[in-house]
Amino acid sequence: MIQSMTAYARIEHKASWGNASWEIRSVNQRYLETYLRLPEQFRSLEPVLRDKLRKRLNRGKVEVNLRYELAEDSGAELNLNQPLARKLLAAADWLKQEAGSGEISLTDILRWPGVIATAEQDMDTISTELLQAFDTAIDQFIEARGREGSAIKDMLLTRLDGVEAQIALVRAHMPKVMEWQREKLTSRLAEIKAELDPARLEQELVLLAQKQDVAEEMDRLEAHVNEARRILKKGGSEGRRLDFMMQEFNRESNTLASKSINSEVTAAAVELKVIIEQMREQIQNVE
Repeated sequence: MIQSMTAYARIEHKASWGNASWEIRSVNQRYLETYLRLPEQFRSLEPVLRDKLRKRLNRGKVEVNLRYELAEDSGAELNLNQPLARKLLAAADWLKQEAGSGEISLTDILRWPGVIATAEQDMDTISTELLQAFDTAIDQFIEARGREGSAIKDMLLTRLDGVEAQIALVRAHMPKVMEWQREKLTSRLAEIKAELDPARLEQELVLLAQKQDVAEEMDRLEAHVNEARRILKKGGSEGRRLDFMMQEFNRESNTLASKSINSEVTAAAVELKVIIEQMREQIQNVE
């Protein structure tokens, strides 16, 4: 399955000790980058969380946010770090004297990391529950990535159909282009009343045809379409491979445009470049 790098998931967990919620969001990124925002008492979970993300994700800038609220009637014992609280109060008094104004509330002191902590045994139990909830959040997050990826896949398949349509259009016009070129050259020779050996004329037409022939470009574009479809069908983390395919598409469309001597073929080359750019923009979001 093709997955998008853009997704969002949110899970709430309610228990006797209180409430917690996990939020996971991501945007496109060349590699996997993880950013965790956790309450101070759960900092020890960071290595475990990063390992879980690395095992499930390959690319994207992923932000994880944990909100935690202890229930008032949870019965959990609160430990006040009195030495740290005294130091913070002393620092607050000194800042007030230096500044000459301003207030620092006791609530701010109590919120300082490490001032208040719950019993270690309770925190172990809570951490276990939070990790289980995080697993559920990742599952939903990956499902969201898959839904977005499925929509991108459908769009890419539609655009690949459009590429094939332009290829067919160019192939259909090439005989007319060559005939027009023959008539133009013959007419020009007639105007200047030049006599040219029929064999030499045919040779010149062959050389001209070789310069204007885009059959090779059309064959390669068709091969790229088939390869892109194969990648989309295979699924997995194929964003980089698809991005490389877009570079190949662009190369052939540029060559086609440079060889064009007919308005219909020129229009087809321009349309190809538009379609390819639309695909490239979407592929930037593929994992």
